[in-house]
Amino acid sequence: MINIVLVHPEIPPNTGNIIRLCANTGAKLHLIKPLGFTLDDKHLLRAGLDYHEYAHLSCYDSWQLFKNQAIFDPSKMYALSSKCDNNFFDRLYDLDTWLVFGSETRGLPPDIRQEFAGHRLVRLPMLPGQRSLNLANSVAIAVYELWRQQQFNGAEFFYQGI
Repeated sequence: MINIVLVHPEIPPNTGNIIRLCANTGAKLHLIKPLGFTLDDKHLLRAGLDYHEYAHLSCYDSWQLFKNQAIFDPSKMYALSSKCDNNFFDRLYDLDTWLVFGSETRGLPPDIRQEFAGHRLVRLPMLPGQRSLNLANSVAIAVYELWRQQQFNGAEFFYQGI
């Protein structure tokens, strides 16, 4: 299972879109407080439509509590940041990979980013001079690349031609 970790997300529609993405891909979502919204926020619920019941969601009061409570292999955890040179697409990932994303306005806090040494800090390619992609878009790109690398394990493909 792909695990998505959002550290201090701020914008409810982004997280709502990510909840919907997780429900449709089987990824599990981990939210690290403080959040910029409540989990019953109307914008969060609207963006997630009626997919909340299908998403696997865990919420933690802090990064440290997340590390103490979640069960993961640190070597399979990657942080996405625009402050590095490692291309996200230059490696192969397992389905039990954990992807960590920072908040929309501040990114990952420096102390958390420092925990991801060398090759475990990766970035999505962008044109020179650009700061960042939308959080929900970044998560979608990353989740689908990991899932694609696993031949979309568990997916059903439907084609309804005209």
